[in-house]
Amino acid sequence: MSLVRTDHAEPSVFQPESLLREARRQRGLDAGQVPEICLLDPDGAVVHWLQQTGRGQRAETWACYHTDLWETDVEDTPIGVVGNAVGAPFAVLVAEQLFASGCRFLVSITSAGQLDPVMTLPCTILVDRALRGEGTSYAYLPPDRFVAGDHRVLAAVAEELQRAGIETIRGATWTTDAPFRETRQAIDAAAAEGLQAVEMEVAGLYAFAQARGKPVVCCALVTNQMAQAGDDFEKGADNGAGHALALVAAAARGWSALHERESDQ
Repeated sequence: MSLVRTDHAEPSVFQPESLLREARRQRGLDAGQVPEICLLDPDGAVVHWLQQTGRGQRAETWACYHTDLWETDVEDTPIGVVGNAVGAPFAVLVAEQLFASGCRFLVSITSAGQLDPVMTLPCTILVDRALRGEGTSYAYLPPDRFVAGDHRVLAAVAEELQRAGIETIRGATWTTDAPFRETRQAIDAAAAEGLQAVEMEVAGLYAFAQARGKPVVCCALVTNQMAQAGDDFEKGADNGAGHALALVAAAARGWSALHERESDQ
């Protein structure tokens, strides 16, 4: 089988609804819905904080074989959080199941390595587009160098983030499946293209979103210089959990406002 796919318009035989059905059967779970707003938390920092502070509870009906989903309220909005879905294949596997389970808007907040030398760390990028340096996106969209997020959703989210006083940078990232193959040559080439950070999920998630017509917004929390300096990977207070939840709440308000405007048209 060629790795260059031509079947992007053909439906998959294996569907997330079928996987969830069998998981419920095997595990004796009742049917249930996840919150409409969900967060992918690849580092697991938000989930750890929810467990540690008692501000979240584990969902009893989430049927994913590989993850737990934690539920919490942020500014009176129910949020579902899935931790440790690292890398595009895993993130998209979970995203498919979340949307099949009632999610209507998904935010991903991942840690990222610095490419743009002028940024002061930590900082947050609202990702416009990603260089497709992974394999998952090619199963959803034909080959191309970049995949972009939905500009309407990104604009609505950016407006609400600004209104909330949450500082973010609009920019582009490089998505890789191989973080320990970030060679100097590859880093310099990505930086020369104006990419600001390197991460592991965005290209796959934006390709899924585009192919499936689902609203997904990805943020990259730039925390490190690939461990080339001391004090790397610091996210701030509560290991960045409070910041992440504030981001999700603002993003959800932006998406909701956009959805309402488009529904009225």
